[in-house]
Order: sequence, then structure tokens, then C-alpha cells
Amino acid sequence: MARRKKTILRYLRIPLAIGGLLIAIPLILTPVYLVVSPISVPMVERYLTGRTVVRTWRDIEDISDRLKAAIILSEDGQFCRHWGVDLGALRAEVENLLAGEPVRGASTLTMQVARNLFLWNDPDPIRKALEVPLAFYIDLIMPKKRIMEIYLNIAEWGPAGEFGVAAGAERAFGTAPQNLDWRTASLLAVTLPNPLVRNPARPNAGLLRVAGIVAERAQTYGERAGCVGPGGRLDL
Repeated sequence: MARRKKTILRYLRIPLAIGGLLIAIPLILTPVYLVVSPISVPMVERYLTGRTVVRTWRDIEDISDRLKAAIILSEDGQFCRHWGVDLGALRAEVENLLAGEPVRGASTLTMQVARNLFLWNDPDPIRKALEVPLAFYIDLIMPKKRIMEIYLNIAEWGPAGEFGVAAGAERAFGTAPQNLDWRTASLLAVTLPNPLVRNPARPNAGLLRVAGIVAERAQTYGERAGCVGPGGRLDL
């Protein structure tokens, strides 16, 4: 029996070491990222394969409040209220999955930060399951403004290695991220679900329609995004 246990442990040694490393990396790096500007897994992948990465870090104070509001009202309306995970949306997704119905993701901005910093992009249940505890941990360690700041600087915003809002705004509109009006801010926001296909510089009628809805919601309910502004308010 003892010999059998030793054999099992020998075979499990490498998987356990890999699992321990995967747990240790976010536990260690999340507090570090409070003060260090991180790069994402997709950025690392492009660096390692010799492809272009365009990213200029922008502090959150140097990014349009209109864009912050548009992204929150488009991607994660409960961002300022939840603890990294929208439990109601997640519960609905699980119910849809169990019922064999289509799922829409239910990823919060914090879950997207967790994925981009520590996981992989291919959709599968294992990755989604890992996003949840990571998002809770990130929300525990980081203030909302820092989570949003990281999100805005690691999100992929173009098909040629443009990461972060500075690269996205420059590519689409030739402007700095603090100079966005409602039209350009909302177009950048609705580009995010599929930046490899959607082009905010040449939006089709469908993209313009969705951007208009997001801009209207953000102007009406912008106070819901106040946690990422100075003093808990956005200048809209």
C-alpha cells in the first residue's frame, strides 16, 4: 500500500507543482499590481511570438470620464456595487448552462481583468470557474479605480496589437483618451467585445445604433459609475 501511494505521488508531483504555481502567481502579483503597471497574457503571447504590441499606459485621471461611464454601462452595470462577481448574472448563466440554453458569459470587468492577467482566452468551463475566485480576490485587494485603470490599459482595442485605451483612441480617432466626446467614447466601448472585427473609426449602422444606446444610458445613469471617479463622481 505504501509503495502504491509513493507511485501515485510521484505521478502527481508535476501536476501538483503546476497547480501550486498557478495559484501562487495571482496571489503574489495582484498586490504587486497595486503599484506596478501590468501586462496581459495576450500581450505576453504577442511578445513571445514576435508580433507587434502597441500600448502606452495612461493613469485613470488622464482618461475621459465619458469612456469610463460608457464601458461600465455597456459591460458591467453593477461594477461599483458587486465584489468582483455579479452573482445574479452568474446564477442565471449556470441555470442556462444546465438547461442546455445559450450562455452569454456574465463576465464582470473584474473577471475580465483576472482572465487577461492570469488565464487564457479560449472559452471553456475550467477558465470560467477559475475567473470567479480570482475576481473575488482582485476585488478584495484592489480598489475599484485601480481595477478600472488596469482594465483600460490592458484591454485589446485593435486587430494589430493595440492594447489599452491610448492605443485604441489613437488608432480609431487620432486623439488622446482624455479628449473623447460621447460619440467616440461610446464607439470605443462597444468595440471591446470584438475588437478584431469591430472598427470604431468606420462603424456600420448596427455599431452606431448600439453605441447610441450606450451613450444614452451612460448619460442617464452615469452616477452608477461614480466609484471610478475622483471623490466618487464622474464629470460627464
